[in-house]
Amino acid sequence: MPDTRDGAEPLLAEALRAAAAELAAAGVPSPRVDAELLAAHLLGETAGRVRALAFTDAPTPAGYADLVAERAARVPLQHITGKAHFRYLELAVGPGVFVPRPETETVAQLAIDAARRAAGAKVVDLGTGSGAIAAAVASEVPGAEVHAVELSPLAFAWAERNLAPLGVRLVQGDLRDALPGHNGSFDVVVSNPPYIPADAVPNEPEAAEHDPAMALYGGGADGMELPMAAARTAARLLVPGGYFVMEHAEVQAQDIARRLAADPAWTDVRSHLDLNGRPRATSAIRRAAAEPEPMASPTERMLP
Repeated sequence: MPDTRDGAEPLLAEALRAAAAELAAAGVPSPRVDAELLAAHLLGETAGRVRALAFTDAPTPAGYADLVAERAARVPLQHITGKAHFRYLELAVGPGVFVPRPETETVAQLAIDAARRAAGAKVVDLGTGSGAIAAAVASEVPGAEVHAVELSPLAFAWAERNLAPLGVRLVQGDLRDALPGHNGSFDVVVSNPPYIPADAVPNEPEAAEHDPAMALYGGGADGMELPMAAARTAARLLVPGGYFVMEHAEVQAQDIARRLAADPAWTDVRSHLDLNGRPRATSAIRRAAAEPEPMASPTERMLP
C-alpha cells in the first residue's frame, strides 16, 4: 500500500519485495514465503501478521537483510529461525540434526493411528533425529508410552530438548541393537532411518550441505543397510500382531515390500503414499514371537 505522504512503498513491503527477489535469484524454492517467515521471526509475529503489516507503514526489522543473505546462501530457513513445524508442533532444530520434512507427517499419522488402536500403546521411534515422530505420537496419543532412539550426540541433544517436555523416554543408542531389555514388548515401531544411496547426493544445497550425512545415507550402494536393520530391530521389539512402519525413498518401495514379504517375521505388508502421491512408507504386522535378546550396546544411556 503506497505511503500517502510521499508516494513511496512502505518500508516493510519494499523489503519483502526485495528479499523475495533476492531469494528467487538464489534458487530458493519458496522465496516470498521465506521472506515473510524471516521477517516474522525478527518481529515475533506470524507470517499472516507480517502480510498485514506490509499494507501499513511498518518499518523493516533490524537485521533483516543479514538473515535474507543467509537464506540466499541456502542456509536452511529452520536453522536461521531455530524452529521447524511438524504437524501440530514447533520443534527446536539447528546444525547437527536433520530438519523434519512434511512428507514424514504421513508416516507419523500411520504410527499414531496404530497407537490409537492399542490401549496404553507402547511405541518406539528408531532414529528419532529431532524427535519429530516421537513428539507427534506423544502429543496426539494420550496414555501412550513413547520411546525414542538416536545415535548422533548432536541430534540427541536436539531430541532431548524437544522430547523431555512430552515425557518421551529418549535413549542414545544405535537403532541396529537398541533397547535389548524391551524385546517383544512394543505395540508400534516407527522409523525414518537414513536411506539415501551412497552416490545419490541431494540436489538441494540445504540438504547436501547442512543436513548431517549420518542422517542421510543409509549404507551400501542402494542405501538399504539401515532401513533393513530398522526392520530387523522392529521384528525383535514388537509383540506378535504389532505394527511396523518405515519411511524410505520412493524408488526403494518395491524392494522393501518384497524383502519384508519374504521374511517370515512379517505379514500384511503394505505401501503408503505421501502427500505428493509417492510411495514413501511401508508397513507390516509382526507375525511371530520376538527373536532372542542381543547383548546391550555400550553406547546406550537412558535419560531419567
